[in-house]
Amino acid sequence: SRYKPVMNKVSVVIVCPALADANNGNWQTAWRWQRMLAPDYRTRIVRAWPDGDAAAQDTVMIALHARRSAASIAAWAQARPGRGLIVALTGTDLYRDIQTDATAQQSLALAQRLVVLQERGPDALPAALRAKARVIFQSTAGRQPLPKTSRHLRAVMVGHLREEKSPQTLMEAARLLKNESGIRIDHIGAALDPALGNAARATAAECPNYRWLGGLPHEAVRRRIQRAHVLVHASRMEGGAHVIMEAVTCGTPVLASRVAGNVGMLGEDYAGYFPHGDAVALADRLRRCATQPSNPPADVPSEYLRQLRNQCAARAALFDPIAEQGHLHRLIQEILENP
Repeated sequence: SRYKPVMNKVSVVIVCPALADANNGNWQTAWRWQRMLAPDYRTRIVRAWPDGDAAAQDTVMIALHARRSAASIAAWAQARPGRGLIVALTGTDLYRDIQTDATAQQSLALAQRLVVLQERGPDALPAALRAKARVIFQSTAGRQPLPKTSRHLRAVMVGHLREEKSPQTLMEAARLLKNESGIRIDHIGAALDPALGNAARATAAECPNYRWLGGLPHEAVRRRIQRAHVLVHASRMEGGAHVIMEAVTCGTPVLASRVAGNVGMLGEDYAGYFPHGDAVALADRLRRCATQPSNPPADVPSEYLRQLRNQCAARAALFDPIAEQGHLHRLIQEILENP
Protein backbone atom coordinates (compact mmCIF):
# COMPACT_ATOMS: atom_id res chain seq x y z
CA SER A 1 0.00 0.00 0.00
CA ARG A 2 1.14 3.56 -0.64
CA TYR A 3 -0.40 4.61 2.68
CA LYS A 4 1.34 4.52 6.04
CA PRO A 5 1.22 0.90 7.23
CA VAL A 6 -0.54 0.11 10.49
CA MET A 7 1.08 -2.55 12.65
CA ASN A 8 -0.94 -5.71 13.30
CA LYS A 9 -3.80 -4.45 11.13
CA VAL A 10 -6.12 -2.38 13.25
CA SER A 11 -9.75 -3.54 13.03
CA VAL A 12 -12.25 -1.07 11.52
CA VAL A 13 -15.95 -1.91 11.69
CA ILE A 14 -18.40 -0.16 9.34
CA VAL A 15 -21.98 0.01 10.60
CA CYS A 16 -24.51 0.28 7.78
CA PRO A 17 -28.22 0.03 8.60
CA ALA A 18 -28.89 -1.34 5.10
CA LEU A 19 -26.85 -4.32 3.95
CA ALA A 20 -26.23 -5.73 0.48
CA ASP A 21 -29.81 -6.80 -0.16
CA ALA A 22 -30.91 -3.14 -0.10
CA ASN A 23 -28.19 -2.02 -2.56
CA ASN A 24 -28.90 1.62 -1.73
CA GLY A 25 -26.55 4.58 -1.44
CA ASN A 26 -25.54 3.77 2.15
CA TRP A 27 -24.63 0.21 1.21
CA GLN A 28 -22.66 1.34 -1.85
CA THR A 29 -20.67 3.72 0.34
CA ALA A 30 -19.99 1.08 3.01
CA TRP A 31 -18.90 -1.50 0.44
CA ARG A 32 -16.60 0.97 -1.36
CA TRP A 33 -15.02 2.13 1.91
CA GLN A 34 -14.44 -1.46 3.03
CA ARG A 35 -12.55 -2.19 -0.19
CA MET A 36 -10.54 1.04 0.08
CA LEU A 37 -9.46 0.30 3.65
CA ALA A 38 -8.87 -3.44 3.24
CA PRO A 39 -5.19 -3.24 2.19
CA ASP A 40 -4.21 -1.69 5.54
CA TYR A 41 -6.97 -2.60 8.01
CA ARG A 42 -9.14 -5.54 8.97
CA THR A 43 -12.58 -4.36 7.92
CA ARG A 44 -16.10 -5.71 8.00
CA ILE A 45 -19.61 -4.33 7.52
CA VAL A 46 -22.34 -4.99 10.08
CA ARG A 47 -25.92 -3.86 10.46
CA ALA A 48 -25.56 -3.33 14.22
CA TRP A 49 -22.72 -3.35 16.81
CA PRO A 50 -21.63 -5.23 18.87
CA ASP A 51 -22.04 -8.23 16.61
CA GLY A 52 -20.40 -11.03 18.59
CA ASP A 53 -16.83 -12.01 19.40
CA ALA A 54 -15.27 -9.96 16.59
CA ALA A 55 -16.44 -6.73 18.24
CA ALA A 56 -13.84 -7.07 21.01
CA GLN A 57 -11.03 -6.47 18.50
CA ASP A 58 -12.48 -3.30 16.94
CA THR A 59 -10.46 -0.10 17.32
CA VAL A 60 -12.38 2.22 14.99
CA MET A 61 -16.07 2.40 14.08
CA ILE A 62 -17.42 4.20 11.01
CA ALA A 63 -21.19 4.45 11.45
CA LEU A 64 -23.27 5.49 8.47
CA HIS A 65 -26.40 7.46 9.47
CA ALA A 66 -26.60 9.33 12.78
CA ARG A 67 -30.20 8.35 13.49
CA ARG A 68 -30.52 4.84 12.09
CA SER A 69 -27.18 3.71 13.59
CA ALA A 70 -27.77 5.52 16.90
CA ALA A 71 -27.98 2.35 19.03
CA SER A 72 -24.64 1.06 17.70
CA ILE A 73 -23.05 4.48 18.17
CA ALA A 74 -24.24 4.64 21.79
CA ALA A 75 -22.99 1.10 22.46
CA TRP A 76 -19.55 1.97 21.08
CA ALA A 77 -19.33 5.16 23.13
CA GLN A 78 -20.15 3.22 26.28
CA ALA A 79 -17.57 0.51 25.52
CA ARG A 80 -14.83 2.86 24.25
CA PRO A 81 -15.61 6.34 25.59
CA GLY A 82 -13.94 9.19 23.75
CA ARG A 83 -12.11 7.22 21.09
CA GLY A 84 -12.35 5.71 17.65
CA LEU A 85 -15.86 6.82 16.65
CA ILE A 86 -16.58 8.30 13.20
CA VAL A 87 -20.15 9.09 12.13
CA ALA A 88 -20.84 9.62 8.41
CA LEU A 89 -23.88 11.82 7.79
CA THR A 90 -26.48 11.28 5.08
CA GLY A 91 -28.71 13.92 3.51
CA THR A 92 -31.62 13.04 5.78
CA ASP A 93 -29.26 13.35 8.77
CA LEU A 94 -27.96 16.78 7.77
CA TYR A 95 -31.10 18.37 6.45
CA ARG A 96 -33.77 16.81 8.65
CA ASP A 97 -32.92 14.46 11.53
CA ILE A 98 -30.24 16.41 13.39
CA GLN A 99 -32.65 19.34 13.71
CA THR A 100 -35.38 17.32 15.41
CA ASP A 101 -34.28 13.82 16.47
CA ALA A 102 -32.66 13.44 19.90
CA THR A 103 -30.89 10.17 19.04
CA ALA A 104 -29.33 11.73 15.93
CA GLN A 105 -28.20 14.72 17.98
CA GLN A 106 -26.66 12.38 20.57
CA SER A 107 -24.74 10.57 17.80
CA LEU A 108 -23.16 13.88 16.73
CA ALA A 109 -22.12 14.63 20.30
CA LEU A 110 -20.61 11.17 20.90
CA ALA A 111 -18.52 11.05 17.70
CA GLN A 112 -14.87 12.08 17.61
CA ARG A 113 -15.13 12.85 13.87
CA LEU A 114 -18.05 13.57 11.55
CA VAL A 115 -17.90 12.85 7.82
CA VAL A 116 -19.95 14.83 5.32
CA LEU A 117 -20.04 13.96 1.63
CA GLN A 118 -19.97 17.41 0.03
CA GLU A 119 -18.41 20.76 0.84
CA ARG A 120 -21.58 22.48 2.11
CA GLY A 121 -22.20 19.72 4.65
CA PRO A 122 -20.39 21.37 7.58
CA ASP A 123 -22.69 24.41 7.29
CA ALA A 124 -25.65 22.25 8.37
CA LEU A 125 -23.96 21.27 11.64
CA PRO A 126 -24.20 23.17 14.92
CA ALA A 127 -21.31 25.64 15.00
CA ALA A 128 -19.75 23.95 18.04
CA LEU A 129 -19.40 20.64 16.15
CA ARG A 130 -17.98 21.86 12.83
CA ALA A 131 -14.37 21.36 13.94
CA LYS A 132 -15.08 17.60 14.08
CA ALA A 133 -16.28 17.54 10.45
CA ARG A 134 -14.25 16.23 7.52
CA VAL A 135 -15.42 16.44 3.89
CA ILE A 136 -14.91 13.25 1.89
CA PHE A 137 -16.37 13.34 -1.59
CA GLN A 138 -17.61 9.96 -2.74
CA SER A 139 -16.10 8.61 -5.94
CA THR A 140 -16.78 6.57 -9.01
CA ALA A 141 -14.66 5.30 -11.88
CA GLY A 142 -14.71 7.77 -14.74
CA ARG A 143 -16.14 6.75 -18.12
CA GLN A 144 -15.79 8.06 -21.63
CA PRO A 145 -18.79 9.98 -23.00
CA LEU A 146 -20.84 7.92 -25.46
CA PRO A 147 -22.08 9.31 -28.79
CA LYS A 148 -25.11 11.57 -28.41
CA THR A 149 -27.84 12.08 -30.95
CA SER A 150 -27.82 15.35 -32.90
CA ARG A 151 -31.57 15.11 -33.68
CA HIS A 152 -32.72 16.46 -30.31
CA LEU A 153 -31.62 17.20 -26.74
CA ARG A 154 -31.79 14.08 -24.56
CA ALA A 155 -32.30 14.79 -20.84
CA VAL A 156 -32.38 12.03 -18.21
CA MET A 157 -33.43 12.07 -14.56
CA VAL A 158 -32.43 9.17 -12.29
CA GLY A 159 -33.99 8.46 -8.92
CA HIS A 160 -36.72 6.29 -7.51
CA LEU A 161 -40.07 8.03 -7.46
CA ARG A 162 -40.43 9.37 -3.92
CA GLU A 163 -41.18 12.77 -2.48
CA GLU A 164 -37.56 13.68 -1.56
CA LYS A 165 -36.49 13.36 -5.20
CA SER A 166 -39.21 15.80 -6.40
CA PRO A 167 -40.11 13.82 -9.54
CA GLN A 168 -43.22 15.95 -10.03
CA THR A 169 -40.98 18.92 -10.91
CA LEU A 170 -39.68 17.02 -13.94
CA MET A 171 -43.20 15.90 -14.91
CA GLU A 172 -44.48 19.48 -14.76
CA ALA A 173 -41.54 20.63 -16.90
CA ALA A 174 -42.34 17.88 -19.42
CA ARG A 175 -45.88 19.22 -19.71
CA LEU A 176 -44.54 22.71 -20.34
CA LEU A 177 -42.29 21.29 -23.09
CA LYS A 178 -44.71 18.77 -24.59
CA ASN A 179 -45.02 20.62 -27.92
CA GLU A 180 -41.24 21.05 -28.32
CA SER A 181 -39.97 18.10 -30.34
CA GLY A 182 -36.34 19.14 -29.91
CA ILE A 183 -36.30 18.08 -26.24
CA ARG A 184 -36.74 14.46 -25.09
CA ILE A 185 -36.90 13.44 -21.42
CA ASP A 186 -36.20 9.98 -19.97
CA HIS A 187 -37.18 9.38 -16.33
CA ILE A 188 -35.58 6.37 -14.61
CA GLY A 189 -36.68 5.05 -11.22
CA ALA A 190 -39.06 2.61 -9.59
CA ALA A 191 -42.34 3.94 -8.17
CA LEU A 192 -41.65 3.73 -4.43
CA ASP A 193 -44.70 5.98 -4.07
CA PRO A 194 -47.55 4.44 -6.15
CA ALA A 195 -49.22 7.84 -6.58
CA LEU A 196 -46.06 9.19 -8.22
CA GLY A 197 -45.99 6.14 -10.51
CA ASN A 198 -49.53 6.96 -11.58
CA ALA A 199 -48.47 10.57 -12.19
CA ALA A 200 -45.54 9.39 -14.34
CA ARG A 201 -47.83 7.19 -16.45
CA ALA A 202 -50.27 10.09 -16.89
CA THR A 203 -47.44 12.41 -17.92
CA ALA A 204 -46.14 9.90 -20.47
CA ALA A 205 -49.65 9.55 -21.93
CA GLU A 206 -50.02 13.31 -22.26
CA CYS A 207 -46.46 14.24 -23.32
CA PRO A 208 -44.92 12.47 -26.34
CA ASN A 209 -41.45 13.74 -25.39
CA TYR A 210 -41.48 12.18 -21.85
CA ARG A 211 -40.77 8.50 -21.11
CA TRP A 212 -40.91 6.84 -17.71
CA LEU A 213 -38.62 3.80 -17.90
CA GLY A 214 -39.16 2.48 -14.36
CA GLY A 215 -36.26 0.94 -12.43
CA LEU A 216 -33.29 -0.22 -14.52
CA PRO A 217 -30.07 -2.12 -13.68
CA HIS A 218 -27.20 0.13 -12.64
CA GLU A 219 -25.12 -0.56 -15.75
CA ALA A 220 -28.05 0.35 -18.01
CA VAL A 221 -28.58 3.55 -16.03
CA ARG A 222 -24.94 4.54 -16.40
CA ARG A 223 -25.02 4.02 -20.15
CA ARG A 224 -28.13 6.18 -20.46
CA ILE A 225 -26.37 8.91 -18.47
CA GLN A 226 -23.38 8.62 -20.82
CA ARG A 227 -25.65 9.01 -23.86
CA ALA A 228 -27.67 11.92 -22.47
CA HIS A 229 -26.83 15.54 -23.17
CA VAL A 230 -27.80 16.56 -19.63
CA LEU A 231 -28.82 14.98 -16.31
CA VAL A 232 -31.66 16.53 -14.31
CA HIS A 233 -31.45 16.30 -10.51
CA ALA A 234 -34.46 17.92 -8.86
CA SER A 235 -34.17 16.68 -5.24
CA ARG A 236 -35.50 18.48 -2.18
CA MET A 237 -32.63 17.23 0.04
CA GLU A 238 -29.35 15.47 -0.74
CA GLY A 239 -26.30 14.46 1.23
CA GLY A 240 -24.12 14.07 -1.87
CA ALA A 241 -25.84 12.38 -4.79
CA HIS A 242 -24.10 9.42 -6.46
CA VAL A 243 -25.87 10.14 -9.72
CA ILE A 244 -24.36 13.64 -9.94
CA MET A 245 -20.81 12.31 -9.72
CA GLU A 246 -21.66 9.52 -12.20
CA ALA A 247 -22.78 12.18 -14.67
CA VAL A 248 -19.89 14.57 -14.07
CA THR A 249 -17.25 11.83 -14.42
CA CYS A 250 -18.54 10.76 -17.84
CA GLY A 251 -18.82 14.27 -19.28
CA THR A 252 -22.59 14.72 -18.91
CA PRO A 253 -23.46 18.07 -17.30
CA VAL A 254 -26.21 18.51 -14.71
CA LEU A 255 -29.26 20.69 -14.19
CA ALA A 256 -29.83 20.62 -10.42
CA SER A 257 -32.13 22.10 -7.81
CA ARG A 258 -30.32 24.76 -5.84
CA VAL A 259 -30.27 22.93 -2.50
CA ALA A 260 -27.24 22.74 -0.22
CA GLY A 261 -26.33 19.12 -1.04
CA ASN A 262 -26.23 19.84 -4.78
CA VAL A 263 -24.33 23.12 -4.38
CA GLY A 264 -21.78 21.24 -2.27
CA MET A 265 -21.22 18.85 -5.18
CA LEU A 266 -21.24 21.27 -8.12
CA GLY A 267 -19.92 24.51 -6.61
CA GLU A 268 -21.43 27.84 -5.60
CA ASP A 269 -20.97 29.47 -9.02
CA TYR A 270 -22.32 26.62 -11.14
CA ALA A 271 -24.64 27.90 -13.90
CA GLY A 272 -26.99 24.92 -14.03
CA TYR A 273 -29.18 25.45 -10.94
CA PHE A 274 -32.91 26.08 -10.77
CA PRO A 275 -34.97 26.82 -7.63
CA HIS A 276 -36.25 23.64 -5.98
CA GLY A 277 -39.74 22.77 -7.21
CA ASP A 278 -39.69 25.40 -10.00
CA ALA A 279 -40.77 23.52 -13.14
CA VAL A 280 -40.91 26.74 -15.19
CA ALA A 281 -37.24 27.43 -14.43
CA LEU A 282 -36.27 23.83 -15.21
CA ALA A 283 -38.09 23.98 -18.55
CA ASP A 284 -36.27 27.23 -19.31
CA ARG A 285 -32.86 25.63 -18.53
CA LEU A 286 -33.68 22.69 -20.80
CA ARG A 287 -34.61 25.07 -23.62
CA ARG A 288 -31.31 26.89 -23.16
CA CYS A 289 -29.45 23.57 -23.36
CA ALA A 290 -31.26 22.74 -26.61
CA THR A 291 -30.87 26.13 -28.31
CA GLN A 292 -28.49 25.86 -31.23
CA PRO A 293 -26.17 28.68 -32.25
CA SER A 294 -27.00 30.17 -35.64
CA ASN A 295 -26.04 27.99 -38.63
CA PRO A 296 -24.14 25.34 -36.62
CA PRO A 297 -23.11 21.86 -37.65
CA ALA A 298 -25.75 19.49 -36.26
CA ASP A 299 -23.56 18.17 -33.44
CA VAL A 300 -22.48 21.54 -31.97
CA PRO A 301 -24.01 22.05 -28.49
CA SER A 302 -25.49 25.31 -27.30
CA GLU A 303 -23.22 27.84 -25.65
CA TYR A 304 -25.04 27.21 -22.34
CA LEU A 305 -24.54 23.45 -22.56
CA ARG A 306 -20.83 23.95 -23.31
CA GLN A 307 -20.55 26.20 -20.25
CA LEU A 308 -22.11 23.50 -18.05
CA ARG A 309 -19.82 20.82 -19.52
CA ASN A 310 -16.74 22.92 -18.79
CA GLN A 311 -17.83 23.66 -15.22
CA CYS A 312 -18.56 19.98 -14.55
CA ALA A 313 -15.23 18.94 -16.05
CA ALA A 314 -13.51 21.26 -13.58
CA ARG A 315 -15.21 19.40 -10.66
CA ALA A 316 -14.57 15.85 -11.90
CA ALA A 317 -11.26 15.40 -10.04
CA LEU A 318 -13.14 15.75 -6.72
CA PHE A 319 -14.86 12.43 -7.41
CA ASP A 320 -11.74 10.40 -8.20
CA PRO A 321 -11.41 7.08 -6.30
CA ILE A 322 -7.75 7.72 -5.43
CA ALA A 323 -8.73 11.03 -3.81
CA GLU A 324 -11.52 9.40 -1.78
CA GLN A 325 -9.24 6.58 -0.66
CA GLY A 326 -6.56 9.05 0.42
CA HIS A 327 -8.98 11.13 2.48
CA LEU A 328 -10.40 7.99 4.09
CA HIS A 329 -6.97 6.66 5.10
CA ARG A 330 -5.93 10.06 6.47
CA LEU A 331 -9.11 10.17 8.55
CA ILE A 332 -8.40 6.75 10.09
CA GLN A 333 -4.80 7.71 10.83
CA GLU A 334 -5.95 11.01 12.35
CA ILE A 335 -8.41 9.36 14.71
CA LEU A 336 -5.85 6.75 15.78
CA GLU A 337 -3.13 9.36 16.45
CA ASN A 338 -5.26 12.24 17.77
CA PRO A 339 -8.52 10.92 19.22
